[in-house]
Amino acid sequence: MNTTRAQQQARQRLRQQLRERRRNLSPKQQKLAAQRLDFQANQAGLLKRNRSIAAYFASDGEICPRALIETAHRRGMRCYMPVIMPNRRMVFRRFRPGDRLQRNRFGIAEPSRGQAQIKAWAIDRVLLPLVGFDRQGNRLGMGGGYYDRCFHYRRRSAAQKQQLIGLAHHCQELERIEQQSWDIPLAAIITDCGIIKTQR
Repeated sequence: MNTTRAQQQARQRLRQQLRERRRNLSPKQQKLAAQRLDFQANQAGLLKRNRSIAAYFASDGEICPRALIETAHRRGMRCYMPVIMPNRRMVFRRFRPGDRLQRNRFGIAEPSRGQAQIKAWAIDRVLLPLVGFDRQGNRLGMGGGYYDRCFHYRRRSAAQKQQLIGLAHHCQELERIEQQSWDIPLAAIITDCGIIKTQR
C-alpha cells in the first residue's frame, strides 16, 4: 500500500501528539506504569520458555521494561538491547545489568562495541517500544524504520517461534491505525493496563 504525502504528514502529526501524551506523564505515573507493565508481563508468562530476549532502554516517555530485563537476567536468560549503526541499520548486543553503556546519536543508552552481537532472527522474544497501537495489532513507531528494516523477514514469514511484542502506555492506544506494507507483525501488545493478543 503506497502512502501519499498527505497521509505521511497525518501520521507524523499523530506521532507528535502521542509522543507528547506519553512525555506528559509525571515521574510518579511513569514509575507506576513500569511496575504495572512488569506485573502484566509476568501474569502472561512473558519470560517463560525463552533462552534469549531483547528489549530497549526507555526514552522520550516510553514505558520502561527495565524490571523485565532484570528478571530475565536473574532467570539465566540472555538479554540483548538495540544498537543504532551507520546506514540506518540496527543490531542487537548482549546486555547484563551493571554493564557500561554508551550513548548513540539520539542520546539513548546502548551496549558498548565490546558486547557480543546476535542476529535478529535468533532472538526468541523481542520487546519493542510503540508510539501508537490499535487492537488489531497495528503499530505506529517513531518513523525511523529501524525495527521494520531489522525484522523485514517477518513480512515474508511469521511461522517461526520468534515473537515480537509491543510495549506501550495504555494512553497510546488508538481506535485504528492504517496498516502499511512494510509493517512487521506483532504477536501481542502489553500495556500497564493489560494484554492485547493479535491474530497475526
